[in-house]
Amino acid sequence: MSGDTVLNLIFQAGLVVKLVLLILLFFSVFSWAIIIYKFRFLSRVERESEEFHRAFRKGTDWDTLYQSTKRLAISPVVNVFRAAYSVDLQAEGNREEIKRTLKRVERLESSRLEKYLTFLATTGTTTPFIGLFGTVWGIMNSFMGIGRVGSASLAVVAPGIAEALIATAAGLVAAIPAVIAYNYYLSRTRRNIILMEDFSQELIDHFVRRHGEAKTGAVGD
Repeated sequence: MSGDTVLNLIFQAGLVVKLVLLILLFFSVFSWAIIIYKFRFLSRVERESEEFHRAFRKGTDWDTLYQSTKRLAISPVVNVFRAAYSVDLQAEGNREEIKRTLKRVERLESSRLEKYLTFLATTGTTTPFIGLFGTVWGIMNSFMGIGRVGSASLAVVAPGIAEALIATAAGLVAAIPAVIAYNYYLSRTRRNIILMEDFSQELIDHFVRRHGEAKTGAVGD
């Protein structure tokens, strides 16, 4: 079937089928916009996290490290570090206070990492059924056309069936990339969340240990 034939079938389709195709087009365009955005976003997140970890493992002075993180605004690991550093200055090593703050930051960062993934999941699960609805409606119109004409020849049935199947194809075209992207980005998102949570726990232990050593030294003096 040529492209011109497909376009002709779309333009000749009934109002309901056209509406279905418009809905599927919206889902498809928005899904691809999210796919491109999430790829760029997660790539930057991982690049910033890696850069921060290199500086952190070098044992850079934490005051200097905190100042250098101002240009790393997207990485959840960096945001956890900045939150822990800020609250530690006020809480003086209070483990529960630091822990509550970091848990709150973790929830916010996890939500930011997972943003728009639900739309991809919704697209992957609903668009095939939306397309199927268009198909069923188109086939119903074909049968009603057969009843009006009084003939079931291929010339009468084929255009309506082809028009109906386009809706199914459009539903799959919207759903397949969305499902693949959802699974791929969900895996990357979970990996970043785990990295953030592990680093958060490491920071809690570090701050508490550091203040414990400071108190021990003070008592010894």
